[in-house]
Order: sequence, then C-alpha cells, then structure tokens
Amino acid sequence: MQGKAIIPRDRKTTLSFSTSFIPEIRLADNIHTTIGTAAKVQGAKTATLVIDGFLARSGLAGRIVESLEQEGISARVFSDFAGEPKLAHVRAATAAAIGSDTVIGVGGGSALDIAKIAACCAASGEDPMFYALAANPLPKAPLKKIMVPTTAGTGSETSATNIFAGPEGKKLWIWGAETKADLVLLDPVLTTTLPAQLTAWCGLDAFIHAFEAATNRNSHRGAQFYAHEAMRLLTASLETAVREPNDLQARADVLLGSCYAGIAIDNCGTAVAHNISHALAGLAPVHHGLATALGFEATLGWLVDADTAELEAAARACGLSRVADLPDFVSRLMDRCGIVRALPVAFEAYGAADLAAEMKAPENQPMRRSTIRPIDDADIDNFAAEIMALPKAA
Repeated sequence: MQGKAIIPRDRKTTLSFSTSFIPEIRLADNIHTTIGTAAKVQGAKTATLVIDGFLARSGLAGRIVESLEQEGISARVFSDFAGEPKLAHVRAATAAAIGSDTVIGVGGGSALDIAKIAACCAASGEDPMFYALAANPLPKAPLKKIMVPTTAGTGSETSATNIFAGPEGKKLWIWGAETKADLVLLDPVLTTTLPAQLTAWCGLDAFIHAFEAATNRNSHRGAQFYAHEAMRLLTASLETAVREPNDLQARADVLLGSCYAGIAIDNCGTAVAHNISHALAGLAPVHHGLATALGFEATLGWLVDADTAELEAAARACGLSRVADLPDFVSRLMDRCGIVRALPVAFEAYGAADLAAEMKAPENQPMRRSTIRPIDDADIDNFAAEIMALPKAA
C-alpha cells in the first residue's frame, strides 16, 4: 500500500499561470536558404522583405528574393532604415507591404519590429500610431510573418512587443499576439559577421531579458523554464561568440538563448534595467543592448537585496550558489565580453534630472512596477545619478 504524501498546510501546491503561444522555431546552419520554400508552404503568393540596409547591400536580399521567385512568389524589398525603428520607417514599411500576403523580417531587432508592425498595419490600413501603447485592438487577420534574426539580443522573433520611436522621439510600443511571427528561422551562420562589440551588447541584452523575466513580479514557472535555459546558454557561450566569431556552436547557443529569452519576456516582461535603457533612449541615441547592460549593472546590487526564491533560481541558472554573488558575476561577464562603461557623447547635454524624468515617464512605468523591489523616486534619482556619471565617449 502506497503511503500518502504529507504536504504542509502553508505550502502552495498549485501555481496558476498561462503562457502565450510560441511560433514554430527552426534552427540550423544556413536555414535562411529555405525561406522561399517556407513561404510557399504558408501559402504566400506575394511577399515583402524587410531587411537591414547593410544586409541588403551584401547581396543577401537578392538571394532571398531569388529563392522566393523560384517558388513562384513575387517579392519586393524594403531596406530604407538604419538604427532604432522610427515612425517614418514603420510607415514606409507598411506602405511597401500593402498588397502582400506575407512579410519576411531579416536582420536585428529593428528590422523584425518594423516587419511585424507593418504586417498588422498593412492588413488593417491603420497608421502605426493607432495601435501605439495599446490604444486600439490590433487586426485579427494580419499578414503572415516569417522572422529571421541576424543578431542575438532582442528576442523580437518570438515576442509580441514591438518598439519604435514616436513623432517626438520617445520610445513607444505596440503589443499583441497579432504581431507575433508564424515561423522563426534561427541561422547561426547569419550572425558570424556581427562585430564583437555588437555581439556583446546584444548578448547582454538577451541575458537581461531572461534574468528580468525570471525574477520580476510577473514571473511564473512557464516563462522561467525558457528564461533559465536562456541564462545557461548565454553565460556559457557569449564570451566565446565574442572572441571566436566563427564558432558556430557558440553562435547557435547565443542565438537560441536570445530566442528563449524572447519567449520569457513575451510572457512576463522586463524590469528596472529596461526602464533605464528606454529612458536613456528618450534622451539621445544609444544602442539598446549597451544601455540595458549599463542599467542592469547599476541596479543589480540594489535588486538582489530582495533575495527572493526567483532570484535564487536565477543565480543557480548562472552556476552560482548565492544570490549575493550575482553582481560580481555579471560585472566579470561584462568585463570578459569587453563592455566599456560609457555613454555616447550626445549625453553630455543631459544630467541626472533629465534621465530621472524619463524614468518616471508614463510609458516607462510598467517596467518600474514589475521590478521585484518597490522603486521610489529617491531610488530613481540615485540610479539616474550613477548612470549619468559614466564617461561620455565617441
């Protein structure tokens, strides 16, 4: 006769959560060469390719268009953008996508976000600002979407969050399952030409996505499953990917870690490091990965004082036995990846009060509220002062 398990009355036996749908994900070397056949299987007849400009000029856009045309799919290319997505870019991509039934995003997070928003706006005929900050429901029948990331950082290929700069230059977001990809192709070969600095910035962004999703107020076991694996992959392989760019196994691990981190933030969101990085971007141009890494390092010592079970689990995913070891672990990882603690020279025009005001702005409050430790205005002022005291470099 089996004994009956005795469970203490104060122990939680169930945990309620739900996870959003995860697109089909395929990973393989040179899998980008299958875009044409993949689009055909999805029923594509006309496609718009949204691709980073330098990738288009490298000949990649031409090869993708050729693969589409070989499958009988007519294709057009939109590559007239650079840097962080802006409203003008999203509007132009939307105009290019009208009349297509499929949008293919190839590039970094900017290209993917632009492609996903365009797939919704081209289907509905609405301007992107109609959907900004969830002002209105997204169209229920967007264009089909295939996402092919060439950087390993944003996780945009699996998330429902899409960032762009609005008419006043402030970061806005469009959120909803309708923006998510139908198919994700992960090709480590496409990431090998990413410079070491960008590999490091993007990889730290992915790690912080995973960490914040696994430890914030919205975190749950469904997302932690992906977040913890993302942290393991990224901490084990990011330094190798930075130092040995042609190591395809390291590149694949970092790419998959970024993808899994995207799934995690899609379900649980981010926290204070992203509040800071979005606030910085509201002042002047700065790479999102760098800004997030700087914000993370500046706040992690404060954050780990919470010493929650979620922080303990995150520490174990990093191979640590104590939560208190996390700040030093992250700083050493940043050192090994060559992260320079400096802001672009454009930030010389701003002070701590300017950054604090951005951190308190309405669009950045969700990340403030989700942080596991309550953040008061004095905390924000302290964080802002530490960030803005960093050197400014060209």
